[in-house]
Amino acid sequence: MTYRNPTTTPRQAAAFDEYTLSEIRRAAATGIYDIRGGGAKRKVPHFDDLLFLGASMSRYPLEGYRETCNTNVVLGTRFAKKPIELKIPITIAGMSFGSLSGPAKEALGRGATMAGTSTTTGDGGMTEEERGHSETLVYQYLPSRYGMNPRDLRRADAIEVVVGQGAKPGGGGMLLGQKITDRVAEMRTLPKGIDQRSACRHPDWTGPDDLEIKILELREITDWQKPIYVKIGGARPYYDTALAVKAGADVVVLDGMQGGTAATQEVFIEHVGQPTLACIRPAVQALQDLGMHRKVQLILSGGIRNGADVAKALALGADAVSIGTAALVAIGDNDPKWEEEYQKLGTTAGAYDDWHEGKDPAGISTQDTDLMQRLDPEAAGRRLSNYLKVMTLEAQTIARACGKNHVHNLEPEDLCALTIESAAMAGVPLAGTDWIPGKSGI
Repeated sequence: MTYRNPTTTPRQAAAFDEYTLSEIRRAAATGIYDIRGGGAKRKVPHFDDLLFLGASMSRYPLEGYRETCNTNVVLGTRFAKKPIELKIPITIAGMSFGSLSGPAKEALGRGATMAGTSTTTGDGGMTEEERGHSETLVYQYLPSRYGMNPRDLRRADAIEVVVGQGAKPGGGGMLLGQKITDRVAEMRTLPKGIDQRSACRHPDWTGPDDLEIKILELREITDWQKPIYVKIGGARPYYDTALAVKAGADVVVLDGMQGGTAATQEVFIEHVGQPTLACIRPAVQALQDLGMHRKVQLILSGGIRNGADVAKALALGADAVSIGTAALVAIGDNDPKWEEEYQKLGTTAGAYDDWHEGKDPAGISTQDTDLMQRLDPEAAGRRLSNYLKVMTLEAQTIARACGKNHVHNLEPEDLCALTIESAAMAGVPLAGTDWIPGKSGI
Protein backbone atom coordinates (compact mmCIF):
# COMPACT_ATOMS: atom_id res chain seq x y z
CA MET A 1 0.00 0.00 0.00
CA THR A 2 1.28 3.50 -0.91
CA TYR A 3 1.11 6.20 1.72
CA ARG A 4 1.03 9.91 0.87
CA ASN A 5 1.00 12.91 3.12
CA PRO A 6 -2.44 14.52 2.53
CA THR A 7 -1.00 17.98 3.30
CA THR A 8 1.63 17.77 0.52
CA THR A 9 0.92 19.92 -2.54
CA PRO A 10 0.78 17.76 -5.69
CA ARG A 11 3.65 18.40 -8.09
CA GLN A 12 3.90 18.03 -11.84
CA ALA A 13 6.78 16.14 -13.41
CA ALA A 14 9.57 18.49 -14.46
CA ALA A 15 9.37 17.31 -18.07
CA PHE A 16 5.59 17.71 -18.13
CA ASP A 17 4.86 21.16 -16.77
CA GLU A 18 1.55 22.92 -17.40
CA TYR A 19 2.69 24.50 -20.66
CA THR A 20 3.90 21.16 -22.04
CA LEU A 21 0.67 19.47 -21.06
CA SER A 22 -1.39 22.24 -22.70
CA GLU A 23 0.61 21.91 -25.92
CA ILE A 24 0.02 18.15 -26.01
CA ARG A 25 -3.70 18.75 -25.59
CA ARG A 26 -3.71 21.46 -28.27
CA ALA A 27 -1.86 19.24 -30.74
CA ALA A 28 -4.19 16.32 -30.01
CA ALA A 29 -7.27 18.50 -30.54
CA THR A 30 -6.16 20.32 -33.71
CA GLY A 31 -3.68 18.06 -35.51
CA ILE A 32 -1.52 21.06 -36.51
CA TYR A 33 1.67 22.52 -35.13
CA ASP A 34 1.71 25.88 -33.36
CA ILE A 35 2.80 28.98 -35.27
CA ARG A 36 3.88 32.17 -33.56
CA GLY A 37 6.24 35.09 -33.84
CA GLY A 38 8.90 36.46 -31.54
CA GLY A 39 11.96 34.61 -30.32
CA ALA A 40 12.85 31.73 -28.05
CA LYS A 41 11.19 31.79 -24.65
CA ARG A 42 13.40 29.19 -23.02
CA LYS A 43 16.30 30.56 -20.98
CA VAL A 44 19.70 29.87 -22.49
CA PRO A 45 23.12 31.41 -21.80
CA HIS A 46 23.16 35.01 -22.98
CA PHE A 47 25.04 38.27 -22.54
CA ASP A 48 23.69 38.68 -19.00
CA ASP A 49 26.04 35.84 -18.05
CA LEU A 50 29.07 38.03 -18.82
CA LEU A 51 30.50 40.93 -16.80
CA PHE A 52 33.01 43.64 -17.67
CA LEU A 53 36.19 44.13 -15.68
CA GLY A 54 36.32 47.90 -15.29
CA ALA A 55 39.54 49.82 -14.82
CA SER A 56 41.00 50.29 -11.33
CA MET A 57 44.69 49.99 -10.40
CA SER A 58 45.83 47.89 -13.36
CA ARG A 59 43.85 49.81 -15.97
CA TYR A 60 43.31 53.52 -16.53
CA PRO A 61 39.70 54.65 -17.18
CA LEU A 62 38.70 57.53 -19.42
CA GLU A 63 36.93 60.58 -18.04
CA GLY A 64 33.45 60.58 -19.50
CA TYR A 65 33.01 64.33 -19.77
CA ARG A 66 36.43 65.19 -21.19
CA GLU A 67 37.74 62.24 -23.19
CA THR A 68 36.03 60.98 -26.31
CA CYS A 69 34.95 57.44 -27.01
CA ASN A 70 34.10 56.98 -30.67
CA THR A 71 31.35 54.73 -31.99
CA ASN A 72 31.55 54.97 -35.80
CA VAL A 73 31.83 51.89 -37.98
CA VAL A 74 32.49 51.30 -41.68
CA LEU A 75 30.89 48.25 -43.29
CA GLY A 76 31.85 46.74 -46.63
CA THR A 77 35.49 47.74 -46.98
CA ARG A 78 36.60 44.53 -48.71
CA PHE A 79 35.38 44.97 -52.29
CA ALA A 80 32.65 47.63 -52.42
CA LYS A 81 33.46 50.97 -53.99
CA LYS A 82 31.07 52.69 -51.56
CA PRO A 83 31.29 51.14 -48.10
CA ILE A 84 28.62 52.11 -45.60
CA GLU A 85 29.68 54.60 -42.93
CA LEU A 86 27.54 54.62 -39.78
CA LYS A 87 27.73 56.82 -36.71
CA ILE A 88 26.86 53.97 -34.35
CA PRO A 89 27.50 50.21 -34.40
CA ILE A 90 23.80 49.35 -34.00
CA THR A 91 21.75 48.61 -37.13
CA ILE A 92 18.10 47.72 -37.72
CA ALA A 93 17.53 44.12 -38.83
CA GLY A 94 15.47 43.03 -41.81
CA MET A 95 11.72 42.93 -41.10
CA SER A 96 9.44 42.67 -44.08
CA PHE A 97 6.66 44.86 -45.32
CA GLY A 98 3.81 42.41 -45.04
CA SER A 99 4.74 41.20 -41.61
CA LEU A 100 5.03 44.91 -40.63
CA SER A 101 2.80 47.77 -41.67
CA GLY A 102 3.84 50.64 -43.93
CA PRO A 103 3.85 53.14 -41.02
CA ALA A 104 6.07 50.77 -39.02
CA LYS A 105 8.58 50.56 -41.87
CA GLU A 106 8.54 54.34 -42.14
CA ALA A 107 9.13 54.69 -38.39
CA LEU A 108 12.13 52.35 -38.57
CA GLY A 109 13.59 54.38 -41.41
CA ARG A 110 13.04 57.68 -39.63
CA GLY A 111 14.55 56.46 -36.36
CA ALA A 112 17.58 54.87 -37.97
CA THR A 113 18.30 57.99 -40.00
CA MET A 114 18.08 60.28 -36.97
CA ALA A 115 20.49 58.00 -35.11
CA GLY A 116 22.93 57.77 -38.01
CA THR A 117 22.53 54.09 -38.82
CA SER A 118 20.95 51.76 -41.37
CA THR A 119 17.73 49.82 -41.67
CA THR A 120 16.98 46.70 -43.73
CA THR A 121 14.09 45.81 -46.02
CA GLY A 122 13.29 42.22 -45.08
CA ASP A 123 11.34 39.82 -47.29
CA GLY A 124 8.76 41.28 -49.63
CA GLY A 125 10.62 44.08 -51.36
CA MET A 126 11.40 47.76 -50.90
CA THR A 127 8.67 50.19 -49.86
CA GLU A 128 8.76 53.86 -50.69
CA GLU A 129 8.06 54.64 -47.01
CA GLU A 130 11.29 52.94 -45.96
CA ARG A 131 13.47 54.05 -48.88
CA GLY A 132 12.19 57.59 -48.59
CA HIS A 133 13.02 57.88 -44.88
CA SER A 134 16.16 55.73 -44.65
CA GLU A 135 19.41 57.51 -45.34
CA THR A 136 21.08 54.10 -45.46
CA LEU A 137 19.00 51.10 -46.55
CA VAL A 138 20.14 47.49 -46.90
CA TYR A 139 18.16 45.39 -49.38
CA GLN A 140 17.58 41.78 -48.40
CA TYR A 141 17.92 39.21 -51.19
CA LEU A 142 16.01 36.14 -50.00
CA PRO A 143 15.14 32.71 -51.40
CA SER A 144 11.58 33.85 -52.11
CA ARG A 145 12.72 36.68 -54.42
CA TYR A 146 9.53 38.50 -53.41
CA GLY A 147 9.64 42.04 -54.74
CA MET A 148 13.15 41.61 -56.09
CA ASN A 149 14.09 43.69 -59.13
CA PRO A 150 17.33 45.20 -60.46
CA ARG A 151 16.07 48.76 -60.02
CA ASP A 152 15.63 48.36 -56.26
CA LEU A 153 18.94 46.52 -55.96
CA ARG A 154 20.58 49.62 -57.42
CA ARG A 155 18.55 51.97 -55.21
CA ALA A 156 19.79 50.22 -52.06
CA ASP A 157 22.98 51.14 -50.25
CA ALA A 158 23.94 47.51 -49.61
CA ILE A 159 22.59 44.05 -50.43
CA GLU A 160 22.13 41.31 -47.84
CA VAL A 161 21.96 37.77 -49.21
CA VAL A 162 19.93 35.83 -46.64
CA VAL A 163 20.98 32.21 -46.25
CA GLY A 164 19.54 31.66 -42.77
CA GLN A 165 17.79 33.33 -39.85
CA GLY A 166 18.46 32.73 -36.17
CA ALA A 167 14.90 31.87 -35.18
CA LYS A 168 14.63 29.26 -37.94
CA PRO A 169 17.93 28.23 -39.57
CA GLY A 170 17.06 25.84 -42.35
CA GLY A 171 13.47 27.08 -42.55
CA GLY A 172 11.55 29.55 -44.68
CA GLY A 173 9.25 32.40 -43.71
CA MET A 174 5.48 32.48 -43.40
CA LEU A 175 2.90 35.15 -44.18
CA LEU A 176 -0.71 34.19 -43.61
CA GLY A 177 -3.44 35.22 -45.99
CA GLN A 178 -5.08 37.80 -43.73
CA LYS A 179 -1.97 39.97 -44.08
CA ILE A 180 -1.72 39.64 -47.87
CA THR A 181 -3.61 42.74 -48.93
CA ASP A 182 -3.82 44.12 -52.46
CA ARG A 183 -0.59 46.05 -51.97
CA VAL A 184 1.33 43.15 -50.40
CA ALA A 185 0.05 40.78 -53.10
CA GLU A 186 1.17 43.15 -55.86
CA MET A 187 4.63 43.63 -54.37
CA ARG A 188 5.13 39.89 -53.93
CA THR A 189 3.29 38.78 -57.08
CA LEU A 190 0.99 36.62 -54.97
CA PRO A 191 -2.77 36.02 -54.88
CA LYS A 192 -4.52 38.19 -52.33
CA GLY A 193 -5.59 36.55 -49.08
CA ILE A 194 -3.79 33.24 -49.62
CA ASP A 195 -1.24 31.92 -47.12
CA GLN A 196 2.31 31.91 -48.43
CA ARG A 197 5.49 30.30 -47.24
CA SER A 198 8.89 31.48 -48.41
CA ALA A 199 11.37 28.92 -49.63
CA CYS A 200 14.06 27.72 -47.22
CA ARG A 201 16.84 27.83 -49.82
CA HIS A 202 17.72 29.87 -52.86
CA PRO A 203 16.35 28.42 -56.12
CA ASP A 204 19.42 29.06 -58.25
CA TRP A 205 22.30 27.90 -56.10
CA THR A 206 23.03 24.96 -53.82
CA GLY A 207 26.32 25.77 -52.13
CA PRO A 208 29.18 28.21 -51.60
CA ASP A 209 30.54 27.85 -55.14
CA ASP A 210 27.19 28.89 -56.57
CA LEU A 211 26.94 31.66 -53.99
CA GLU A 212 30.21 33.09 -55.25
CA ILE A 213 28.71 33.29 -58.74
CA LYS A 214 25.55 34.93 -57.36
CA ILE A 215 27.55 37.53 -55.45
CA LEU A 216 29.47 38.37 -58.63
CA GLU A 217 26.15 38.79 -60.47
CA LEU A 218 24.93 41.19 -57.78
CA ARG A 219 28.17 43.15 -57.97
CA GLU A 220 27.81 43.47 -61.75
CA ILE A 221 24.19 44.66 -61.41
CA THR A 222 25.28 47.34 -58.93
CA ASP A 223 28.57 48.22 -60.67
CA TRP A 224 30.58 47.00 -57.65
CA GLN A 225 29.30 49.99 -55.71
CA LYS A 226 27.32 48.25 -52.97
CA PRO A 227 28.63 46.13 -50.10
CA ILE A 228 27.36 42.55 -50.22
CA TYR A 229 26.34 41.05 -46.89
CA VAL A 230 25.68 37.35 -46.29
CA LYS A 231 23.32 36.54 -43.42
CA ILE A 232 23.56 33.15 -41.70
CA GLY A 233 21.61 31.58 -38.87
CA GLY A 234 23.40 30.38 -35.76
CA ALA A 235 23.90 26.74 -36.72
CA ARG A 236 27.53 26.04 -37.69
CA PRO A 237 29.02 29.52 -37.35
CA TYR A 238 32.67 28.62 -37.93
CA TYR A 239 32.18 26.87 -41.26
CA ASP A 240 29.31 29.06 -42.45
CA THR A 241 31.33 32.22 -41.78
CA ALA A 242 34.38 30.80 -43.52
CA LEU A 243 32.35 29.77 -46.57
CA ALA A 244 30.63 33.17 -46.75
CA VAL A 245 34.04 34.87 -46.74
CA LYS A 246 35.38 32.54 -49.43
CA ALA A 247 32.30 33.24 -51.54
CA GLY A 248 33.21 36.93 -51.52
CA ALA A 249 31.09 38.53 -48.80
CA ASP A 250 32.04 42.01 -47.62
CA VAL A 251 30.06 41.57 -44.39
CA VAL A 252 28.80 38.51 -42.51
CA VAL A 253 25.59 38.88 -40.49
CA LEU A 254 25.30 36.19 -37.81
CA ASP A 255 21.89 35.67 -36.19
CA GLY A 256 21.56 33.60 -32.99
CA MET A 257 18.50 31.71 -31.77
CA GLN A 258 17.30 34.56 -29.55
CA GLY A 259 16.51 36.46 -32.72
CA GLY A 260 12.83 36.96 -33.44
CA THR A 261 10.68 36.15 -36.43
CA ALA A 262 7.31 37.26 -37.75
CA ALA A 263 5.98 33.71 -37.89
CA THR A 264 7.23 30.15 -37.89
CA GLN A 265 6.67 26.86 -36.11
CA GLU A 266 7.33 27.11 -32.39
CA VAL A 267 9.34 23.90 -32.55
CA PHE A 268 11.77 25.79 -34.81
CA ILE A 269 12.04 28.79 -32.52
CA GLU A 270 12.75 26.74 -29.42
CA HIS A 271 14.72 23.75 -30.73
CA VAL A 272 16.76 24.70 -33.81
CA GLY A 273 19.97 26.74 -33.79
CA GLN A 274 22.38 27.89 -31.11
CA PRO A 275 22.32 30.75 -28.59
CA THR A 276 23.78 34.00 -29.84
CA LEU A 277 26.51 33.80 -27.20
CA ALA A 278 27.61 30.40 -28.51
CA CYS A 279 27.89 31.64 -32.10
CA ILE A 280 30.09 34.70 -31.98
CA ARG A 281 33.46 33.28 -30.94
CA PRO A 282 33.51 30.49 -33.60
CA ALA A 283 32.62 33.08 -36.25
CA VAL A 284 35.39 35.40 -35.08
CA GLN A 285 37.80 32.47 -35.01
CA ALA A 286 36.95 31.66 -38.62
CA LEU A 287 37.68 35.25 -39.64
CA GLN A 288 40.94 35.22 -37.71
CA ASP A 289 42.02 31.89 -39.21
CA LEU A 290 41.45 33.33 -42.68
CA GLY A 291 43.26 36.56 -41.82
CA MET A 292 40.02 38.47 -42.46
CA HIS A 293 38.96 39.71 -39.03
CA ARG A 294 38.07 43.42 -39.31
CA LYS A 295 38.60 43.15 -43.10
CA VAL A 296 35.30 41.34 -43.48
CA GLN A 297 32.99 42.93 -40.94
CA LEU A 298 30.85 40.83 -38.59
CA ILE A 299 27.37 41.97 -37.51
CA LEU A 300 25.83 40.03 -34.63
CA SER A 301 22.09 39.80 -33.98
CA GLY A 302 19.71 37.80 -31.84
CA GLY A 303 18.47 39.15 -28.53
CA ILE A 304 20.40 42.44 -28.37
CA ARG A 305 18.55 44.65 -25.86
CA ASN A 306 20.79 47.35 -24.37
CA GLY A 307 24.17 49.02 -24.49
CA ALA A 308 25.77 46.35 -22.35
CA ASP A 309 24.80 43.70 -24.92
CA VAL A 310 26.28 45.90 -27.64
CA ALA A 311 29.54 46.36 -25.75
CA LYS A 312 29.83 42.63 -25.00
CA ALA A 313 29.25 41.68 -28.64
CA LEU A 314 31.93 44.15 -29.75
CA ALA A 315 34.33 42.92 -27.05
CA LEU A 316 33.92 39.37 -28.35
CA GLY A 317 34.88 40.47 -31.85
CA ALA A 318 31.82 41.82 -33.67
CA ASP A 319 32.03 45.06 -35.62
CA ALA A 320 28.36 45.94 -35.14
CA VAL A 321 25.08 44.50 -33.93
CA SER A 322 21.57 44.42 -35.35
CA ILE A 323 18.26 44.69 -33.50
CA GLY A 324 14.76 43.66 -34.53
CA THR A 325 12.42 42.83 -31.66
CA ALA A 326 13.87 45.60 -29.49
CA ALA A 327 13.31 48.12 -32.29
CA LEU A 328 9.65 47.11 -32.55
CA VAL A 329 9.21 47.55 -28.81
CA ALA A 330 10.85 50.97 -29.07
CA ILE A 331 8.36 52.15 -31.70
CA GLY A 332 5.41 50.90 -29.65
CA ASP A 333 4.91 47.14 -29.95
CA ASN A 334 3.53 45.38 -26.86
CA ASP A 335 2.78 48.75 -25.27
CA PRO A 336 0.78 48.40 -22.01
CA LYS A 337 -1.54 51.20 -23.12
CA TRP A 338 -3.19 48.60 -25.38
CA GLU A 339 -3.49 46.06 -22.53
CA GLU A 340 -7.27 45.83 -22.71
CA GLU A 341 -7.11 44.90 -26.39
CA TYR A 342 -4.27 42.46 -25.86
CA GLN A 343 -6.46 40.81 -23.22
CA LYS A 344 -9.26 40.44 -25.77
CA LEU A 345 -6.80 38.60 -28.02
CA GLY A 346 -6.06 36.17 -25.18
CA THR A 347 -2.66 37.54 -24.31
CA THR A 348 -1.05 40.46 -22.50
CA ALA A 349 1.30 43.33 -23.27
CA GLY A 350 4.85 42.01 -23.20
CA ALA A 351 3.79 38.52 -24.27
CA TYR A 352 1.95 39.24 -27.52
CA ASP A 353 3.56 37.10 -30.23
CA ASP A 354 0.68 36.34 -32.62
CA TRP A 355 2.15 38.75 -35.16
CA HIS A 356 1.07 36.48 -38.02
CA GLU A 357 -2.63 37.02 -37.27
CA GLY A 358 -2.53 40.68 -38.30
CA LYS A 359 -4.48 41.97 -35.30
CA ASP A 360 -1.72 43.90 -33.52
CA PRO A 361 -3.43 46.64 -31.46
CA ALA A 362 -0.31 48.81 -31.78
CA GLY A 363 -0.64 48.96 -35.57
CA ILE A 364 2.84 47.54 -36.18
CA SER A 365 2.58 43.87 -37.23
CA THR A 366 -0.64 44.31 -39.18
CA GLN A 367 -2.08 45.30 -42.54
CA ASP A 368 -5.41 46.39 -41.06
CA THR A 369 -5.95 49.98 -42.19
CA ASP A 370 -7.73 51.04 -38.99
CA LEU A 371 -5.05 49.56 -36.72
CA MET A 372 -2.23 51.04 -38.81
CA GLN A 373 -3.57 54.53 -38.20
CA ARG A 374 -2.76 54.14 -34.50
CA LEU A 375 0.96 54.35 -35.23
CA ASP A 376 2.37 57.82 -35.78
CA PRO A 377 5.60 57.13 -37.72
CA GLU A 378 7.17 60.46 -36.80
CA ALA A 379 6.67 59.99 -33.06
CA ALA A 380 7.62 56.31 -33.30
CA GLY A 381 10.76 57.24 -35.21
CA ARG A 382 11.77 59.66 -32.45
CA ARG A 383 11.30 56.91 -29.85
CA LEU A 384 13.52 54.58 -31.85
CA SER A 385 16.16 57.29 -32.21
CA ASN A 386 16.06 57.93 -28.45
CA TYR A 387 16.45 54.22 -27.75
CA LEU A 388 19.43 53.91 -30.11
CA LYS A 389 21.00 56.98 -28.49
CA VAL A 390 20.69 55.44 -25.02
CA MET A 391 22.14 52.12 -26.19
CA THR A 392 25.09 53.94 -27.70
CA LEU A 393 25.70 56.03 -24.58
CA GLU A 394 25.60 52.87 -22.44
CA ALA A 395 28.15 51.15 -24.67
CA GLN A 396 30.39 54.23 -24.55
CA THR A 397 30.12 54.38 -20.76
CA ILE A 398 31.31 50.79 -20.47
CA ALA A 399 34.11 51.32 -22.98
CA ARG A 400 35.40 54.36 -21.09
CA ALA A 401 35.26 52.44 -17.83
CA CYS A 402 37.52 49.86 -19.45
CA GLY A 403 39.92 52.57 -20.66
CA LYS A 404 38.94 52.48 -24.34
CA ASN A 405 38.65 55.50 -26.62
CA HIS A 406 36.63 53.56 -29.21
CA VAL A 407 34.01 50.90 -28.61
CA HIS A 408 35.85 48.65 -31.08
CA ASN A 409 38.84 48.59 -28.74
CA LEU A 410 36.90 46.47 -26.27
CA GLU A 411 38.28 42.91 -26.21
CA PRO A 412 37.69 39.51 -24.57
CA GLU A 413 40.28 40.39 -21.92
CA ASP A 414 37.78 42.95 -20.61
CA LEU A 415 35.23 40.22 -19.77
CA CYS A 416 34.62 37.42 -17.34
CA ALA A 417 31.79 34.89 -17.13
CA LEU A 418 29.40 33.98 -14.33
CA THR A 419 28.77 30.38 -15.38
CA ILE A 420 30.83 27.55 -16.79
CA GLU A 421 28.56 27.38 -19.83
CA SER A 422 28.90 31.06 -20.70
CA ALA A 423 32.66 30.96 -20.08
CA ALA A 424 33.03 28.08 -22.52
CA MET A 425 30.78 29.69 -25.14
CA ALA A 426 32.33 33.16 -24.98
CA GLY A 427 35.89 31.94 -24.50
CA VAL A 428 36.49 34.15 -21.46
CA PRO A 429 37.55 33.15 -17.92
CA LEU A 430 35.10 32.08 -15.27
CA ALA A 431 34.81 34.94 -12.76
CA GLY A 432 37.40 34.73 -10.00
CA THR A 433 39.60 32.32 -11.98
CA ASP A 434 41.82 32.24 -15.04
CA TRP A 435 40.02 29.14 -16.29
CA ILE A 436 38.38 29.07 -19.70
CA PRO A 437 36.51 25.74 -19.89
CA GLY A 438 37.77 23.58 -22.70
CA LYS A 439 40.79 25.80 -23.41
CA SER A 440 42.93 26.07 -20.30
CA GLY A 441 43.46 23.85 -17.28
CA ILE A 442 41.22 20.93 -16.45
